[in-house]
Amino acid sequence: MQSEMNPNTDKPVLEVKSLRKAFGSLEVLNDISFSVKHGEVVAIIGPSGSGKSTLLRLINQLEQVDGGEISVCGQQLCSNNEAGNAVYSDQETMRQIRLNIGLVFQNFNLFPHFSILRNLTEAPSVVLGKRKSDAEKKARQLLDKLGLADKAAAYPWQLSGGQQQRAAIARALALDPEIIFFDEPTSALDPELTGEVLKVIRSLAEENMTMVVVTHEMAFARDLADRIIFMDQGLIIEQGTPDEVFNSSNERTKLFLRRYHE
Repeated sequence: MQSEMNPNTDKPVLEVKSLRKAFGSLEVLNDISFSVKHGEVVAIIGPSGSGKSTLLRLINQLEQVDGGEISVCGQQLCSNNEAGNAVYSDQETMRQIRLNIGLVFQNFNLFPHFSILRNLTEAPSVVLGKRKSDAEKKARQLLDKLGLADKAAAYPWQLSGGQQQRAAIARALALDPEIIFFDEPTSALDPELTGEVLKVIRSLAEENMTMVVVTHEMAFARDLADRIIFMDQGLIIEQGTPDEVFNSSNERTKLFLRRYHE
């Protein structure tokens, strides 16, 4: 079940214009603008503290925007008033936008007191009003697809980090979002487990899932993304195809990527 919004596939799934965010006197994001098309995979890279995770939190309504515009599937989340400050849309529009967005955190954020199956069925049942049997059917299909069919009755603490992250991805998919955001999805994993999570994300890309991935996995970003955004100190330094960014003549980009070149 999709949410009530029926996005026009000719329009971007996500549009961000002149986004600003500060925490006190610390400016975290300044004049951030980009868009994401249907089926596009956008990787956001940059040093720690560059504002990447804050950007995702603003789009996912986990932080308040100071100024700028965000729209998802043609629905306006926030826009500027005459003073240049962000004003949010009505609660129903914001709720509809939330239903079109999936977010996978770096630390899994599974409910520890729920089984893996219930972690997947809770939101579809409570938020979307799905029948329990339908929610469970979809959840089991997702767990099977992600190689976790035998873990439905297990609890998060009984799973490896890689399995927990795959369960978190399945939970995000259970709501049939139009776009999924990944915030450093492998940063909490041992290198041995990173591959299994990246494999899942790669399979979603092959299915034309619209995704925005904040990552430090440069080889993965270069191979998977349709477009890469490089951020530093709250600014988008440049964006382009992987070839354009990884062969950039911009000195700041070159300095950041130097350690990743073979």
